[in-house]
Amino acid sequence: MSNSLSTLKQLLTKNSVRRGSFILASGKSSSIYVDARLTTMSPEGLVLIGSLGLEYIDAQKWDPDSVGGLTLGADPITMAISYTSAGRLKPLRGFTVRKEPKAHGTGNLIEGPFRTGDRVVIIEDVITTGKSALQAVDSVEQSGGHIIGVLAVVDREEGGREALQARGYKVASLIRISELTD
Repeated sequence: MSNSLSTLKQLLTKNSVRRGSFILASGKSSSIYVDARLTTMSPEGLVLIGSLGLEYIDAQKWDPDSVGGLTLGADPITMAISYTSAGRLKPLRGFTVRKEPKAHGTGNLIEGPFRTGDRVVIIEDVITTGKSALQAVDSVEQSGGHIIGVLAVVDREEGGREALQARGYKVASLIRISELTD
């Protein structure tokens, strides 16, 4: 494990992992809750996730035009990756997908510099069932984007990866839940 990945694991374990009795967004109950935002929105987390996210995207050879996912969990990760890519020949544009279209103004579902025809990596903070990532996937595809992969900070290892792969999407994660709870 690289030093950066080891540091991210330590930050997530310290700041984001909670034990108790929780109902997850998926509706499932769990004795472990990962509030990744406590890490992804911290200064150290943003720096680590920006560079690690870009490193993982490169390792997959995905070559996207833009990155983004469902608000709110994907937002800091997306922006960290986009910001980190700024010095590259082809920087990655970051966008966010609303849970529902705006009821006013342009009525956009996708906000930011996403363009029709973009090759996109969907970003997720924590994958459990894959439902949030699939909602973002569907919105991007309906807007003319081409999904080339899904990148999560944490994979809870509860079927989300498999659900995304069953739909034909490649999935990568920086950390698996088993690495945070061992």
